[in-house]
Amino acid sequence: MLNILRNHFLQLTLSLILCGNLAVSAAEPKFKLGPESERQEGVPQGKVTEHSWTSKVFEGTTRKYWIYVPAQYDAAQPTNVMVFQDGHAYVGEKGQFRATIVFDNLIHKKEMPVTIGIFINPGHKGDPSPEIAWSANNRSFEYDTVSDQYAKFLLEEILPEVGKSYKLTEDPEGRAICGISSGGICAFTVAWQRPDAFRKVLSHVGSFTDIRGGYVYPTLIRKTEAKPLRVCLQGGSNDVDNQFGNWWLANLEMEKALLFKKYDLKFVGGDGGHNGEHGGAVLPETLKWLWRVEKKAE
Repeated sequence: MLNILRNHFLQLTLSLILCGNLAVSAAEPKFKLGPESERQEGVPQGKVTEHSWTSKVFEGTTRKYWIYVPAQYDAAQPTNVMVFQDGHAYVGEKGQFRATIVFDNLIHKKEMPVTIGIFINPGHKGDPSPEIAWSANNRSFEYDTVSDQYAKFLLEEILPEVGKSYKLTEDPEGRAICGISSGGICAFTVAWQRPDAFRKVLSHVGSFTDIRGGYVYPTLIRKTEAKPLRVCLQGGSNDVDNQFGNWWLANLEMEKALLFKKYDLKFVGGDGGHNGEHGGAVLPETLKWLWRVEKKAE
């Protein structure tokens, strides 16, 4: 019972952090979206469909997820895939990220490859599901736990399910994963645990703090042989500072550890808070960097 109460309190605290900061940012935007985050004339639009899933890996949980398929999708070719945690925050056309619009524009200009997006909400136990997706009661357990369970969930449930309808690549270089806050550390955990399956990571104001032990990553990175990952971290100097840690300092520690081990790293720092304003404004540039193809030396 104490563990259940602790988990509910923890999820409520994290939900208040996210919802409170997102509400402030919506009223007073500090970072502006660029043209690649807006609909452009003549750019083909991908198709978005909504689905639901009951998990066995996270037993007793249900969730919504969305599949974005670009207009250029060719069913005869294995297609790159990018997974987003807190999918509701990324999939919409009026939010801070507008990822599907960015995908449409970048794919059209050949500034990123043809890529299917899978936008997954955190799991919720019980009924009814919360109106605010950040409040899903299994979110922190799924996202903040330092283990291979979420990777297993993706590889054994979600990717095979989406793969029934679309031809997804099995090449880890063609798989990316992204998230905000606890979803950001979750993205890194998936690639860290399974670099044979995911090798591209994009984290927005990632929670590399002591919520469920994630503060250990800078030390683990320094002490572990470098893995074949490409990592982009976005963080802000006005991020959260509370009993779990200081988010900005935690992201700086991640940056220094990854640089120490000579990872393929991009760190995008600013003076933003714990929200998607800055991450959304730089999403086009970070996606271009994440999906870039290095020229081979002659």
